[in-house]
Amino acid sequence: MGTVPEAARDDTRALTVVMHTAFFVLLSASLARYLARHADGPHTPWIIALSVLLAVLYVLGPALGTRPTPRRLTWLGLVVAAWALLVVLAPSFAWCAVPLFYTGLRTLPPRAAIPLVALLTALAVAAQLSLAGWPDPNVLLAPPAVAAVATTVFVVMQRQAARRDALIDDLVRTRRDLAATERREGTLAERERLAREIHDTLAQGLSSQRMLLQAADRLWDTAPDTARDHVRTAAAIAERSLAEARRFVHDLTPADLAEGGGLLRALHAVAERETTPALTVRVHTEGAPHDPLPAPVESALLRIAQGALANVREHAAATTATLTLTCLDDQIVLDVTDDGRGFDPRTPAAPEATPEDRRGHGLPAIRARLRQLGGTLTVESAPGEGTALSAAVPLEPR
Repeated sequence: MGTVPEAARDDTRALTVVMHTAFFVLLSASLARYLARHADGPHTPWIIALSVLLAVLYVLGPALGTRPTPRRLTWLGLVVAAWALLVVLAPSFAWCAVPLFYTGLRTLPPRAAIPLVALLTALAVAAQLSLAGWPDPNVLLAPPAVAAVATTVFVVMQRQAARRDALIDDLVRTRRDLAATERREGTLAERERLAREIHDTLAQGLSSQRMLLQAADRLWDTAPDTARDHVRTAAAIAERSLAEARRFVHDLTPADLAEGGGLLRALHAVAERETTPALTVRVHTEGAPHDPLPAPVESALLRIAQGALANVREHAAATTATLTLTCLDDQIVLDVTDDGRGFDPRTPAAPEATPEDRRGHGLPAIRARLRQLGGTLTVESAPGEGTALSAAVPLEPR
């Protein structure tokens, strides 16, 4: 879907280049024609000066953008005025009106651009009639026909582009809404699953323990052996419930952390798993490791490392990536660097985000994890120079 707007921009750029080239070709040809026939004429210095002025003004146009800002409108008025004065002094410059049609249509809305095109066409017809010396039907009809065709084609193209952009926006919005709905449904389904698991194990176990302990309390004096049996049964149920609780924690913890050994060992496991013949992943540490780290911090940093390496694998075309864990007194920092193609982090569509953005959900997910822990994310990259991602999480000073 991202290729459609890019193709449209390429078409617009190509059309703009053609029109700019046509303008300078027509301006040069008109000046050459005038000098060939009227080199010694009294208006020759003015014609040359106005031609140079018109060329300079036209060159300045792209720097002002295409939106009808006051500066852009002033520039357009100066270009039209310079061209009109040239046409009055030398009618052969009338054909420069065709590229000016395009300039006016790009700058102004149709209600304002069409009268401007009509004015330029009238000046061109008047200039050609003065050259012909008599009311030539071809001169009377050809410029208006060219202007009508050019205006119609441009307006139709603009409307089609607007409809296409609106359709793309709708599709992107629909896809975003669908993804959000799927995430919500997945969250609700997981909550329901956990609720069922807790009800069928921990809640039932706690309920049985409560009843057994209440029964033991009632029988403690009259039937102590039975009361002790109830207590032993309640203890066995508590042991099973504790095992179930540990299983829940194990299931919700990243597998590399659940195996024990802490964050550093988990990072080495991730690096070993992500290393392929095309990509080598290394792990470095700086500073004395915190032992143990808070479970949410370990889990978040491991997930960040996994997400960053997934971006490297999918987008960077890198040969080497490095995970560096820096342990300080008041914070822990995970740096993920690669020697891949890099990108411009300032662009919204740059992936590694995007061009998630737009580069997908990788960097937003990492930022969300760090926000929950009060941490920060820094991304440094440039096209062709690799990428460095730094995730810092504050800790209580040791």
